[in-house]
Amino acid sequence: MPGPLDRAATGPGKTTVWKGGRPWSFLSTVVLRPLQNKRVFLATFAAVLGNFSFGYALVYTSPVIPALEQSLDPDLHLTKTQASWFGSVFTLGAAAGGLSAMVLNDLLGRKLSIMFSAVPSVAGYALMAGARGLWALLLGRMLTGFAGGLTAACIPVYVSEIAPPVIRGTLGATPQLMAVFGSLSLYALGLLLPWRWLAVAGEVPVLVMILLLSFMPNSPRFLLSRGRDDEALRALAWLRGADTDIRWEFEQIQDNVQRQSSRVSWAEVRDPHMHRPIAIALLMRFLQQLTGITPILVYLQSIFNSTAVLLPPKDDAAIVGAVRLLSVLIAAVAMDLAGRKVLLFVSAAIMFAANLTLALYVHFGPRPLTPNSTAGLESVPWGGTEQPLAAPASYLTLVPLLATMFFIMGYAMGWGPITWLLMSEILPLRARGVASGLCVLVSWLTAFVLTKSFLPVVSAFGLQVPFFFFAAICLVSLVFTGCCVPETKGRSLEQIESFFRTRRRSFLR
Repeated sequence: MPGPLDRAATGPGKTTVWKGGRPWSFLSTVVLRPLQNKRVFLATFAAVLGNFSFGYALVYTSPVIPALEQSLDPDLHLTKTQASWFGSVFTLGAAAGGLSAMVLNDLLGRKLSIMFSAVPSVAGYALMAGARGLWALLLGRMLTGFAGGLTAACIPVYVSEIAPPVIRGTLGATPQLMAVFGSLSLYALGLLLPWRWLAVAGEVPVLVMILLLSFMPNSPRFLLSRGRDDEALRALAWLRGADTDIRWEFEQIQDNVQRQSSRVSWAEVRDPHMHRPIAIALLMRFLQQLTGITPILVYLQSIFNSTAVLLPPKDDAAIVGAVRLLSVLIAAVAMDLAGRKVLLFVSAAIMFAANLTLALYVHFGPRPLTPNSTAGLESVPWGGTEQPLAAPASYLTLVPLLATMFFIMGYAMGWGPITWLLMSEILPLRARGVASGLCVLVSWLTAFVLTKSFLPVVSAFGLQVPFFFFAAICLVSLVFTGCCVPETKGRSLEQIESFFRTRRRSFLR
């Protein structure tokens, strides 16, 4: 007797042949012609504008801290301790945003949660633009962090749930791509605008996001989970295009949602098919932050100020931002070609080499010609070893820039975008909203501890010590990728979930 995957179904004016779990009409319309329907790209672009604002806000302190340390206004002049709080409080807000996403992701839905993030974002930028004292700066920074944490949990889930499997890797890289583009925009504008106008400029992408998202559909999977089947069918038809036969995909999503119609219980979390993907996602987010990406981005210009560099630190920061953008573009193209695991291996290896190189340069290389006062970073290494002064045009002083460029390149082509993508791919549907928020919470609490402790550690032991630590974490990430991370390239979310449920590795080959 033929099974459900061997049947023939008649469509309007044509026959759909089901073979190997997928109908040929589905392959020809959704897989072989994904670029013909531009609506899914429009919906993705509208959502990831939230990541643009997130990336912009994350590195806002890079040019602002040096400016405020030189401020003549006593109410705005930052001490070393105040600068560390201004740099790190964003991550506390992001952790709170991730915590709220555990509720809002399933209560409001993915799209409305992203739109809701605009409220704290706009308020935060307004506070920083008009700040007359430290508390307004800290509160504004925390509010933009809250918005960033909320979008970081909601946007990858929304994008993964609306994207066809064949381009889910490419679209899954767009949140990180837009975050990088937002950071690069901040670095570029930081060369031209004073710090208050940088905050004003941050309002623009948030307002554009709200406008575009108001015309986009919600996730079909979320709508089905709320019993809004007709609306879910219309949303999927809009996303896939009028000429696409969506019945097979809709039935697959519907069957999966019906099997998981109830909320996950704590007893079920003990089941390996539930807790294993959650644990993998949590550990990936934890290790991603321990590589040092957040403190490096937050204090990028200050780090360059503290080392002997050939180019002006502002120019170095902008160059690194451009390299980061290029690397994420490479990852977006390669993710659905090379696969997730290969890029993770390459990414961790490059980051290890870059962190080790920078640590060795700081420890053994030349000191900057002038003492640094920015953010309290110290150029004298642990133990007080004196280093030779850098020659004004020594090519050796290109090492910090090159090492940082390679670190950012490695991160941006693997552990940056892929951890967000895998989080949205491997988490089970019933726990996806809550678990994605938990992942963001863990990620940004880790980022807060690292960012807040970075300056005190540098002051006490030298700049090389955190970079040696980051290099060691990159080695741990290599082992973790080989032992625990599954390959999800080209698989539907339903197939990935079946892999964890049945442990049949053939689903992922």
